[in-house]
Amino acid sequence: MKTLIISLGIFIAIGLTIALYLNSQVPAQPDQENPKPASTHSKNSFEEISLAPPSIKPSISKKVSGMTIEERITQLLYVGIEGTSLSTSEKQMISEGRVGGVIFLGRNITSSPQFKKLVEEVKNANSKNPTPLFLGVDEEGGTVSRIPNPMKKLPSSYRIGEENDADLAFTAGKLLAQKVKAFGLNMNFAPVMDINNNPGNQVIGKRSFGDTPERVSRMGIPEMKGIKSEGIVPVLKHFPGHGDTSVDSHINLPVIKKSLSQINQFELIPFKEAINEGADAVMMAHILFPELDDQYPATFSKTIIQNVLRKQSKFDGLVITDDMAMGAISKNFGTNEATIRSIQAGSDMVLMTDTRNGNFNEVKNALLQAVKKGTISTEQINDSVARILRVKQDYHLSKLPQSDLNVKDFNEKVEEIHQQLN
Repeated sequence: MKTLIISLGIFIAIGLTIALYLNSQVPAQPDQENPKPASTHSKNSFEEISLAPPSIKPSISKKVSGMTIEERITQLLYVGIEGTSLSTSEKQMISEGRVGGVIFLGRNITSSPQFKKLVEEVKNANSKNPTPLFLGVDEEGGTVSRIPNPMKKLPSSYRIGEENDADLAFTAGKLLAQKVKAFGLNMNFAPVMDINNNPGNQVIGKRSFGDTPERVSRMGIPEMKGIKSEGIVPVLKHFPGHGDTSVDSHINLPVIKKSLSQINQFELIPFKEAINEGADAVMMAHILFPELDDQYPATFSKTIIQNVLRKQSKFDGLVITDDMAMGAISKNFGTNEATIRSIQAGSDMVLMTDTRNGNFNEVKNALLQAVKKGTISTEQINDSVARILRVKQDYHLSKLPQSDLNVKDFNEKVEEIHQQLN
């Protein structure tokens, strides 16, 4: 009898276990009294996604926590200057404002001696600050070449792309970086990863390596690696692609009417492949993609930055906007609004080349108010500053002086490339 009771108990226990297991396999039914509505999202809305914070060393996290909120905010600002030497207000902007970076444009450069002196002025203005500056320039070769004579210009990306020689692209990247480094700069806004597939394109053209994703990837990635090999930060541009436009974003806002599926199969290919190969920084394009976001251009589209770039393309690096002074933005949005929206959307740094008439302080104060009001979260600011400091640390920016480049040897190497292409 005792044995029978034990056996019966075991049988009941097994039955209960099976029943519980089968019940766990049945999908949970919705609450019939309060059913949840189906999720509906318009093109310009953003489905919240869970993004992991950037991969950051404890030493960098400690630096971020040791900064005031104002110091963190100004690290997000990548500014321009007006002339060929620093004004008193610009020195103050750098020394007291503690900006994250300074970009040098054609208007700032007249000769090699003048440019070297200007870069030293900027560095001296920042000398008492603990965080080094990004010192950037557009040095692509061809028509977009800021570094002055006597250093020779490299051929355009399109001309190099026609050779379809990855080793040549790597060499070109090294030479571009050497030009930049000779003046004490540490960031180059290159390579251009846009695909030049629109004959009416007024702004990309021969700045692109070619008219197919394969050609742009094959040549753009080695150039990126060549720049990186010289200790200069390369910046891929212009995400998610500026090739299929007929409007110049310096003047007006271009529109590309393509779906996510379409750009995945074309425009995004070079960017994704470069990201897989170790890209550290990406510049956003001032372009409206209405099939992805019918309200905001890529520069401050949460859908494009956080979903397409961060999540889908798996990019954990630095996101920098194109210049907020360009017509695509300035004709449609105020500088303060554009800056706040860009940071809200996930940009880490905002490029603002027009800092005249108190623009810098206005933008800084607008960002401070946005953080105080909770419009921009402190956590998001911290993540962006951590990415900025990570890149600055990885590239040893505090230890990167002007290099002693032999101009004669450099020019001979550039001439060899020109002869190879002729």
